[in-house]
Amino acid sequence: MSVKDDDVSVELGPGGRPLKHQLVASALKDSIEQGELKAGDRLEGEVELAQQLAVSRGTVRRALEELAAWGYIRTEKGRGSFVTYEGRPLQESPGWAQALLDLGVATRVELLRLEVINDPVLAIHLGAASSRFLAVDRLRRLDDGTPISLERSRVSSNRRLEELVRDRELAGGSLSQTMVAAGLEVHSGEQWLQASPLDAADAALFQTEPGTVYLHALRVTRDRQGLPVEQVSSILDPAHFSFHVTF
Repeated sequence: MSVKDDDVSVELGPGGRPLKHQLVASALKDSIEQGELKAGDRLEGEVELAQQLAVSRGTVRRALEELAAWGYIRTEKGRGSFVTYEGRPLQESPGWAQALLDLGVATRVELLRLEVINDPVLAIHLGAASSRFLAVDRLRRLDDGTPISLERSRVSSNRRLEELVRDRELAGGSLSQTMVAAGLEVHSGEQWLQASPLDAADAALFQTEPGTVYLHALRVTRDRQGLPVEQVSSILDPAHFSFHVTF
């Protein structure tokens, strides 16, 4: 792995030269994009990287901070830095299933819950016209059985939707297809993200210890009239999901 300044868009320092830590970050970024370092790989420590690249440990540290800001790695205290880049940014808008499939990550889904519920509190919170919702809880696993996400969807119910799920099955096995078939059209939405510890019940589903910090995403979508279509509460294993926002 070599540090080079050709074909790299970086900030220029005194004398018109790229800053050294950005050259290091670009070199590591190239290695990740070219597949030399793959998603989940652990980078060598700061001391080893500094020796390999003939730079100071401080330069390596700043380079790793750049990579983390670009969404290519995550750094865990006491464990090191791990590659999170999987070929292209993970977009949430088409849903986790399609986004993961587009990245070549094979998953399977365990349907934990599928029933129509009455939730007046949620209806008031969302400003829904009815307190009837379709509750769909799904645990997503990798092919080796590792659980990576838990999604709890609450979809504003209507007669057509309830007819479609009467046999406790989703149309085509897809919640998105079921919603489209029921005439539920998404026009706008909002999403929130935070890192929070798992409670005992969710930790058991993820086969980890209670209190382990996972990503928690909350998404609310609405139709053209501003009425709620779906609320999705997702718990995501940070070893497999990351968010990168540009502005």
